[in-house]
Amino acid sequence: MTNNDVLRRLRYTFNFNDQKMIALFNLAKLTVSREQISYWLKKEDDPQVVNCTDVQLATFLNGLIVDKRGARDGETPQPEKRMNNNIVLNKLKIALSLRAEDVIDMMSTSGIRMTKPELSAFFRKPDHKHYRECKDQFLRNFIQAIDTKFHVNRPEKFTPKREAVTEKKPEFPKKDYKTAKPQASKAYVNPNAKKPVQKSKIYVNPNATKPTDSNDDKPKRKVLKLKPEDIWGK
Repeated sequence: MTNNDVLRRLRYTFNFNDQKMIALFNLAKLTVSREQISYWLKKEDDPQVVNCTDVQLATFLNGLIVDKRGARDGETPQPEKRMNNNIVLNKLKIALSLRAEDVIDMMSTSGIRMTKPELSAFFRKPDHKHYRECKDQFLRNFIQAIDTKFHVNRPEKFTPKREAVTEKKPEFPKKDYKTAKPQASKAYVNPNAKKPVQKSKIYVNPNATKPTDSNDDKPKRKVLKLKPEDIWGK
């Protein structure tokens, strides 16, 4: 693995922005610019990519240790001039406060079974007889296991919800239908209809005597009723 590859993977795992990356370098007493970080993080096939040196990667990992574990009193970690996978593995183990058992469990998720003596061989000095070189595949799987265990999700952007504007309806006093008296409905009157003509009443004098019928004094005329045999004979 290249130094740029390690830098890119750790930035992705912990979701470091440019300001955080600059701050980690500053913790290890190295000033870098945003432009430098942008060139380091470009893809390997990008023509503008700039290789991250061993000193720069060591400084970044030292700053990560200070950020996660805190700085030692009166002591500034010095970056290594020559880096390898064993040193990267050891610095990441220190920064994340991982025990040997933790590393073994994390590697088992990647399908790599190992014992405690096999793991401790990676952290021995190169001139030790039990020293074991850390290959790219092991370091790549270890960083992937770190991502699985410590991945930091990007915070979602807050978008305020728009409240629906509702018009308030006018409030009317409620009627008590139990106690309210029923009101008769008014008949509809057409304002354009013609008013009926009222007939004038004839005045009648209440003191006047009733008129007598003049026919009552006249003798009634007798009506002769004849039968047919009286006329034609028998």
